[in-house]
Amino acid sequence: MSKMPFCFMFERSAAAPLEQADFLKGAPHRNHPGVTNLKTVHLPEQLQVSAQSVLQGADVKNLTERAHKLSNFLWSRKRAIETSQLRERASLFERKFLEQERDIHKDGIDHKLEARIRNRVLSELRRTTYHRTSLRYNEDLGLVYMAARLAGGYAAVLRSLNEIKKRDPLFVPYSLMDFGSGLGTGTWASHSLWGDSLKEYVCVDSSGDMNTLAEQLLRGGSEMDNPVIKQVYFRQFLPVSPKVQFDLVVAAFSLSELDTLNERLNVIFTLWRKTNSYLVLVENGTKDGHQILMEARDAILNREEEVQHDLRRPSVFAPCTHGLPCPKLIKQPVVPCNFTQFYYSLPLSRSQERQQEKFSFLIISRSDGEKARETENWDMARLIGQARRRPRHVQCQLCCANGELKQLAVTARHHGKDMYRCARSSDWGDLLPIFNAEDGSKNDETQ
Repeated sequence: MSKMPFCFMFERSAAAPLEQADFLKGAPHRNHPGVTNLKTVHLPEQLQVSAQSVLQGADVKNLTERAHKLSNFLWSRKRAIETSQLRERASLFERKFLEQERDIHKDGIDHKLEARIRNRVLSELRRTTYHRTSLRYNEDLGLVYMAARLAGGYAAVLRSLNEIKKRDPLFVPYSLMDFGSGLGTGTWASHSLWGDSLKEYVCVDSSGDMNTLAEQLLRGGSEMDNPVIKQVYFRQFLPVSPKVQFDLVVAAFSLSELDTLNERLNVIFTLWRKTNSYLVLVENGTKDGHQILMEARDAILNREEEVQHDLRRPSVFAPCTHGLPCPKLIKQPVVPCNFTQFYYSLPLSRSQERQQEKFSFLIISRSDGEKARETENWDMARLIGQARRRPRHVQCQLCCANGELKQLAVTARHHGKDMYRCARSSDWGDLLPIFNAEDGSKNDETQ
C-alpha cells in the first residue's frame, strides 16, 4: 500500500480528530497558536505626534494630493527590465521585421535594410518597454512620503515582525539593522515589540535627508529634544565587516528601489551575512513585490558561499510553510502571495481613516530547526486568502507543508469541533494545523 501524502505530520483518520491539547495548548479557539493577524494598527502615539508636528512645521503645499499620487505611483511601479531581457526582445523584433522586409522586397536587395530594421527595432523597444523612474528622496519628497506611507508601512512591518513575536516567544533580540530605513518604521515597529531587550538600532539609508527626518521623528519633531528611542544610529552605507551581525535585520520596501537583479542579489547576500537570527523582507503586495521576495528566498536557500562566516543553514520561517518552489509562481495565471493589515492613517485633517495595507513579506531564519519546533507542536498550512465562513463549514485556501495549494472545507464532522472552531476564528495569513490529502479531496465537493 502506498503511503498517503500528508499536509501535516499527524497521521489520523477523520473519525479520530486531533486532541485539543495537540494544538490549542490551552488557548481559546479565537486565539489559537496559528493566529498571527493583528487588530487595526495605530501608529505609536509619540510617532504620530512627531509626524504631525514635522508636517505642520514644514507647511508643504498640496500635501494630501501629492501623497495620494505618490502612493499610487509606488504601488504601480514595476521592476526595470534586465539587459538580457532587453536583448532577447530586440532579437525577436529584428527577426520579425526582417521577415516582413523580405516579403515586401522579393525582387531586389535593399542596401539600407540593416539600418532601417535597426531603427524600427529601437522604435518598438521604446514603445513597448516599461521605463522605470528612479526616486531621489530629498527633504520635500521625504515629507510627502511621510504623509503617504508612514502609517501603512509601519502596519506592514509590525504585522510581519509579529509573526516572530507570536511564534518564537523565546527570541529576545539585542540588536537591529534596518536597511533602506527611510522614516524609521522598522525601528519603531521593532521597539513596539521588543523595546525592553533591544539596545542597538542601526538605520541604513542612502538619503541623508531621510535620515534627518527619521531622527526628527525620534525627537518629537524637534532636533533639540531627547530621542524617544535611544541608541539609534544612522548610516548611509552598510557596515563593511562581514563578522558584524545583528539579531534582527529588516528591509522594508527597499529591494524594489534597486534597479537590477544583480544589485538586489548583492544586497540580499550582504543582509543575510549580517543576520544572526532573523532576516525580514517586506514589499508591496503586487506581482513584482512578491517575485522580488521569491528571488531573495531562492538566492539565500540555494547559494553556497565560498567563505562561510556562519555555518547555520537558512530556513524559511514565514510566510511559506515549506522550502519548495512557490506554488503561486508555478500556477497560471500567476497571482501574488500577499496579505492584508488594517490600520489607521496619519490624520492629515481632523479625522483618521481606517485603511488596508496589502503587502508581501518573507522571513528567513538562522535558528536551529529543533529549537523552532519547540514553539510549535504541529506542522503548518497558511491561509493565503480570505476564510469564507458558511453554514456548518469554512472554505479555506491553504498553502500546505508539502508545497501544494489546496482548497478545503473545514467541517466539525470531518475535522472535529475544536479544529472547526479554530478555522472559523482564523483569517487571511493565519496558520492552521490540519488536513491530509484525502480530507481535501472529500471536502472540496462541499464548496
